[in-house]
Amino acid sequence: MPELRKDPVTGRWVIIAVERAKRPDDFKFEAPQKKMSMCPFCGGNEHTTPPEITALRNGDSARDKAGWRVRVVPNKFPALMVEGELEKRGEGMYDVINGIGAHEVIIETPQHELSITALSDENVREVLWVYKDRLVDLRKDKRLVYGLLFKNVGERAGASLEHTHSQLIVTPIVPLRVKTEMNRCAEYYDFRGRCLFCDMIKQEISNGVRVVMEEKNFVAFEPFAARFPFETWILPKRHISHYEATEDWLLGELGYVIKTTLKKIETAISHPPYNYLVHTSPFNEQAVDYYHWHFEIIPRITRVAGFEWGTGFYINAVPPESAAQYLREIRL
Repeated sequence: MPELRKDPVTGRWVIIAVERAKRPDDFKFEAPQKKMSMCPFCGGNEHTTPPEITALRNGDSARDKAGWRVRVVPNKFPALMVEGELEKRGEGMYDVINGIGAHEVIIETPQHELSITALSDENVREVLWVYKDRLVDLRKDKRLVYGLLFKNVGERAGASLEHTHSQLIVTPIVPLRVKTEMNRCAEYYDFRGRCLFCDMIKQEISNGVRVVMEEKNFVAFEPFAARFPFETWILPKRHISHYEATEDWLLGELGYVIKTTLKKIETAISHPPYNYLVHTSPFNEQAVDYYHWHFEIIPRITRVAGFEWGTGFYINAVPPESAAQYLREIRL
């Protein structure tokens, strides 16, 4: 019989449609192929992007020239602009502020690779360090309060370029979804005196049925009320409210968990399009006891249709317990 499951983090209900349960073989995707056209993100083509913001470079290589390992540039078509003032105002009953913020692209390697899983462990660690460095730098701007790190892979997931890269959009307001998560976590903390995510980690590890992989400091699991088949979360076991507060020595292990988890998903579903994102605490919050930063990986293998848009319910045809077991059993 189908189940309705409630997500404790958002309060959202999900339908686990066991009657139409599917296995990974039911989702067919062709493995991506490298295209031969000129790529602006490849080493040697630095002149085709906006001037770099920062980069990890070899030796004394020059800015906006070859010799970098990870490079950050402004998005050529930014969603928000750094220049200007917020100028909050009302238009009758409506609230408006200027589109002030930042929109950056993190180019993860000068080689033309299609997936972060093709990078070396050290390269992935450096990408995660750059994520942290950019958040630390941008939180100095008092106009800005929230930074969302995310990755789009494949056209169906919103990627316009195939070269592996991530993006960072920093906004002058806290996004509603993040605010909803934080409010519910604060309510849980006020009632129980504990972090909701810390309790979730302990229960998932103890139960084990939804765990994909566990290392000393991080765990990857399928959430109880997964919205999508093979949706996977990665969290630090130790309570850390801000991603940018994560110690550098943890980033190597985090990179290994992310890379391994994505390899398992790519193997299970034949390189699906996907998004991943980092939910972290706002810049204008000090370290808080009730919220816990985390990665969410969302394979784009099903479509959101009328029922989902009309109700806010998601229908997931792969029970998270089945997805976790399948991913656990994959040997790389």
